[in-house]
Amino acid sequence: MRKGLLSFVLVLLTISMAWSQTRIITGKVVSDDEPDGLPGVNVVVRGTTTGVITDLDGEYSIAVQGDNATLVFSFIGYTTKQEVVGNRSIINVTLNPDTQNLEEVIITAYGTADKGNFTGSAIALKSDQIANRPIANVANAIEGQVAGVITTSASGQPGSSPGIRIRGIGSVNASSSPLYVVDGVPFDGNLSNLNPEDIEDMTILKDASSAALYGSRAANGVIMITTKRGKKSRSNFNFKAQHGTASRALPEYDRVGAADYYVLQWEALRNSRLTAGIEPGPAAQFATNQLIPTLGYNIFNVPNDQLVGLDGTFNPNAVTNFQGLNWWDEIERVGQRSEYNMTYSGANDRSDFYTSINYLNEDGFIQKSDFRRITGRLNVNTQATDWLKTGINIAATRSEGNNARTGGSSSFVNPFFTARAIGPIYPVYAQNMQTGGFILDPDGNRIYDSRDLLQFGLPVGGAGSFPGRHVVQETLLNDDLFDRAAISTRAYIEASFLKNFTFRMNVANDFTSLLNIGYDNTIIGDGAPAGRSRRTNNRTDSFTINQLLTYSKTFDEKHFVEVLVGHETYDYRFQTQSISKQDQVLQGNTEPDNFVTINGASGRFDRETIESYLSRANYVYDDKYSLSASLRRDGSSRFSPQSRWGTFYSVGAAWSIDKEDFFSSNFFQMLKLRAAYGEVGNNSVSSLYASQALYDLGFNNANEPGILQASLPNPELKWETNATWDIGLDFAIANKFSGSLEYFNRQSADLLFNVPLSLTTGITSITRNTGTMQNKGIEFNIAGDVYKRGNFTWNVNFNISTYTNQFKELPFDELISGTKKLVVGRGIYDFWLRDWWGVDPQTGEGLYRVDNYDENNSAHRIIGSDTLTSVINQARFHFNGTAVPDFFGGINNTFRYKNWSASVLLSYSVGGQFYDGTYASLMSADPNGRASHTDLLSRWRQPGDITNVPRMDVTTAAQSDGASDRWLVDASYLNIRSINLSYTLTKPMLEKLKVKGATVYLAGENMGWWSQRRGMYVSGTFSGTSSNTFTPARTFTLGVNVNL
Repeated sequence: MRKGLLSFVLVLLTISMAWSQTRIITGKVVSDDEPDGLPGVNVVVRGTTTGVITDLDGEYSIAVQGDNATLVFSFIGYTTKQEVVGNRSIINVTLNPDTQNLEEVIITAYGTADKGNFTGSAIALKSDQIANRPIANVANAIEGQVAGVITTSASGQPGSSPGIRIRGIGSVNASSSPLYVVDGVPFDGNLSNLNPEDIEDMTILKDASSAALYGSRAANGVIMITTKRGKKSRSNFNFKAQHGTASRALPEYDRVGAADYYVLQWEALRNSRLTAGIEPGPAAQFATNQLIPTLGYNIFNVPNDQLVGLDGTFNPNAVTNFQGLNWWDEIERVGQRSEYNMTYSGANDRSDFYTSINYLNEDGFIQKSDFRRITGRLNVNTQATDWLKTGINIAATRSEGNNARTGGSSSFVNPFFTARAIGPIYPVYAQNMQTGGFILDPDGNRIYDSRDLLQFGLPVGGAGSFPGRHVVQETLLNDDLFDRAAISTRAYIEASFLKNFTFRMNVANDFTSLLNIGYDNTIIGDGAPAGRSRRTNNRTDSFTINQLLTYSKTFDEKHFVEVLVGHETYDYRFQTQSISKQDQVLQGNTEPDNFVTINGASGRFDRETIESYLSRANYVYDDKYSLSASLRRDGSSRFSPQSRWGTFYSVGAAWSIDKEDFFSSNFFQMLKLRAAYGEVGNNSVSSLYASQALYDLGFNNANEPGILQASLPNPELKWETNATWDIGLDFAIANKFSGSLEYFNRQSADLLFNVPLSLTTGITSITRNTGTMQNKGIEFNIAGDVYKRGNFTWNVNFNISTYTNQFKELPFDELISGTKKLVVGRGIYDFWLRDWWGVDPQTGEGLYRVDNYDENNSAHRIIGSDTLTSVINQARFHFNGTAVPDFFGGINNTFRYKNWSASVLLSYSVGGQFYDGTYASLMSADPNGRASHTDLLSRWRQPGDITNVPRMDVTTAAQSDGASDRWLVDASYLNIRSINLSYTLTKPMLEKLKVKGATVYLAGENMGWWSQRRGMYVSGTFSGTSSNTFTPARTFTLGVNVNL
């Protein structure tokens, strides 16, 4: 009896002790932004797997053992907080925003990494850095926001992509563009297919260490795009609508008006006679008599020989009744931009989902340039069992639009060439030469003046005015359309087993069908009089399948080990069919069946495959020391079997100095030194079959088929390789700022060049891997709250970078290409030009430093200590600057006051040179129908004039107008890239509207541009040369964002 009673007492005592050790802790988690409760916060008992998530009201309940237990509260975007339980049963916590990004998780190749232990170089743009910006292409969000990344400014064609270069120029003849990876798999679609509202994170992997696991395609860096998924404990419906306008961001070059234009042409004619030895009087009379016969058009109310006097002054009594002399007024417009986006997302303990649909309709500021797109996305992930997880992410896009024909810089149908270059005396519409009244067709419509309308009694325009062509009429009558349908699918299954192992299989497909439609009208231009139609149908289909096995474990709470091994298969297929026909039967029908004669029909199928094996190992000791190594072996069908396989690898290390016992500083919240080395490849060689002997078809003899050998076998051809050293210092200081300072040295080896062959082979050249180029530079970025008091916060994100480019090895002594010369010891974008001296103050001739001085040559002379010539072909060449800037970057200022927020993003570039050939074409000493820049008003006119603009002269124009460093200009610029002003409705207002949240915003892109010359599109290329291309658009939008 006593033994049984004793046993009962012991059982009660044991239960009592257990009850006293296990108890329930409750509480609420809030933040300044979510004072009513922060849902989705992870609450974990440190050192255990016990954890819960706060509910919609930010509340939680968790069981703990004993008083010494510690609760860890963590949430993305907030600093992690730890609380010792002690004798408390209620623990309320306030989380602070992680303005220093100390808890940031970096998206890496085939996984993620904590920022504190990451050994590579990467930077992430989050969704809030993309949100509310009126951009159709997500790549446009990068400009000015990432150190070490330089971009061109995207053209004004809606949906267009900017060029992007990461840490310099990676190749000469292969691609220098980065690899895009969407949701973990390389992306083969058009970036404009992606809805920017779907983007959660965009991480740029800048060094070979972080990108090496992508092997043969990662030489130029990797841009990782991660799409959104549902948030835990939160179901949300979001609607966003915005409407605005698109107009021209860069103004046109300054050009002279009609009166000054006549005077300039008169001088060019007069001075040509003086150059021929004619006396001034007869020379002036010749210019007066020949002025209108040369230009064709007199738009003023005075006789032709009285328009410009013998003294070279314009007749003050001349008046014009002509209208429509500015062609931009007819070809430009203010485009409309509308965008609507709806998302519905949510999650529970086992599943999450995200759905979206987006519609965009954007007009370009040039007639017949527009873009319409509808996208939809479904992203579902589920924890099917405790050990099995799976998900699928499907996006579908349908887009169509008109492309402005700006591909050819000097094409007659390119408005940025023709409307810019035509003289100011030629009207858009035909007008009576005596009265200026419009000439109408039988239906009462204005007639376009193509400057060859002799049937209406009109003259022929000057040779430079493009007689017989009319860019406005051709733009309106021609078609250049596209219709694109795309589906992108990502699916995975992930199994966890044996506690520390995870196996994941990813399956991805990117499919695009693109139809291009072209039509050239029967009235004017390239298609006249027959009319032409063309259709090209391209189909791109790529499949990627990988299998990844990961082992990760923490030993003794100090040693973290992670090992990844994997296999990947890539299969890319491309099909194209095209047909072109002419001789249109019925007007208004542009289908090929309505044309008689076949000009051409072609089609082909291309395929590329890559087989890959990969591995990575990470080791972290005590959260202080990190080591990482990766290895990938790729086999590509682009190369012959003997050269097909390549090995790429990386090693990296990081040391968190701030966590050392000897380092005690309240100033530093993080101080990490890291270093890495890696080798990656570039398989973007000239074609998918560059290693094979190829033959061109179509060389037939009547009905007998014929072929022509196009290339020889090239079994030794292989990919280019990039080896990069990277040393960086990451820091977080003063509880305000975080940033990094980095040095990189990137060497591109085995560069592809065409090497000449003996003529006996029948082939002029063959592609060889022979050449080495180096890029090295420094990057710095810092971000944080500059000022914070009360309800006001000023946050700044600043970055600055610099790099140099130099050839170390080339297969030739020199190669001159346009304005550049490739030679060992110089850079890819170093300018090699004739050495312009200036203007002879006595004769007004343009002078160059002579290559070989000859005192008996009348074109040679000595001024001061300079030996000079007026003949451009006798001028010496020299290197003069580079298109690579001295430094570049961006600065983003964000101001917040209560419910108001304003941000201003500036992108800048300082130093470097720009060859403005567009400006040069407007500075001709013989206009002859072409437009003239206002700088010609500062030309030389008489002996003793000191100026840098030579005299107007028909006979010497070819000498002074030629390519030389006269046309180089400082390439520095500043662009107000983006402005956003928003107001978030207060809680009482939201309660009245019965919505969770609402924001009204005003946004603008490309709001202001400053450079050395008005109208100069200095950020349009990396090579530092101008062309007549579609300049960027300025967009204004007013939007509303509502959460229900």
